[in-house]
Amino acid sequence: MSHSRRSVLQRGVGLLAAGAATSVAGCSGAADGGSAGFDGGYTAFFTLNDWANEVVGDHASFESPVEVGRLGHGWSPDGNLAADVASTDAFVYLDNPEFAWAQDLAETLEADYDSVAVVDALADVEDDLLDWDHSHEGDEEHDDDEDHDDEEHDDDEDHDDEEDHDDDEHDDRQYDPHVWVDPLFAATMVETIATGIGEADPDNAEAYADNAAAYAAELDEVDAALESIAADADRDVAVIAGHNSFQYLEARYGFRLHSPVGVSPQNEPSQSEIADTIELVNTEGIDTILYDRFESTTLAETIVENSDATETTAVSPAGGTTEEWNDAGYGYLEQMTEINVPAFERAFGVQ
Repeated sequence: MSHSRRSVLQRGVGLLAAGAATSVAGCSGAADGGSAGFDGGYTAFFTLNDWANEVVGDHASFESPVEVGRLGHGWSPDGNLAADVASTDAFVYLDNPEFAWAQDLAETLEADYDSVAVVDALADVEDDLLDWDHSHEGDEEHDDDEDHDDEEHDDDEDHDDEEDHDDDEHDDRQYDPHVWVDPLFAATMVETIATGIGEADPDNAEAYADNAAAYAAELDEVDAALESIAADADRDVAVIAGHNSFQYLEARYGFRLHSPVGVSPQNEPSQSEIADTIELVNTEGIDTILYDRFESTTLAETIVENSDATETTAVSPAGGTTEEWNDAGYGYLEQMTEINVPAFERAFGVQ
């Protein structure tokens, strides 16, 4: 695990303290030998949990500490989690600051618990991660002005300060963690999980690889469905009334999702951004306004009420689950095929 590529500038001390406090108990358990076989472990959130269980099949089991109805990023564990994870065989996570608690826990496990396999599902897609610009759409001109001011300021700095800035610039970049919504990147991440778990449980490594390959074939079908949407769409733009978790799909398939909010759930749209969105809806003849199932429907309803659009429909960032989906047995694949694909078809006007 490398924190140099996507460094955490501010780490919470509570989880590390909890990890240190349970270090003795965890290590003594490992010394006693524990289970002779590989039983499974924990994952950082719903999607990784679904994938890990698809990989291990009947050989082991994984669980996520994140409650149903919650997304993994922005979530914080209680103080007992470090001890619980340390008593298992593996921890699957994303090395991304949006999951800072998981980064902290992974660091503790790697330092103090040799018996726990730590698997970073981003390891083989890190070069494909997209920058995460937390500014709103439409802020580009303001950002350009700020960039120009920064350049003038940089010209006045000493050469040594410029070198220090260059050294830190890469670490300061933020990366959009929602890479899992892209089914082809998802296949790579599942393979990474299978490889990591297989190294911890070599007796079943071949089975894990086979399960990952079978799952990748199903992900290919999701890819084909999204390709069809891009090819058959009546328009190349749709509106999502919430933060946009789908820029990896935009990059892969060439369609565009306009959001008056932008990519950050902390952003709030201005009246002018809502007005611009309504104008776009009317100009493009958009009937269906998308909204994130894990966010409020208020903005989507406001846009429908004040535009020519006729309906709202939910999409899922596939980073969590609901009680309804959980009861129906929906995993990542079902959220993509039963929720997102039909919603995108409607939003892009696929006949």
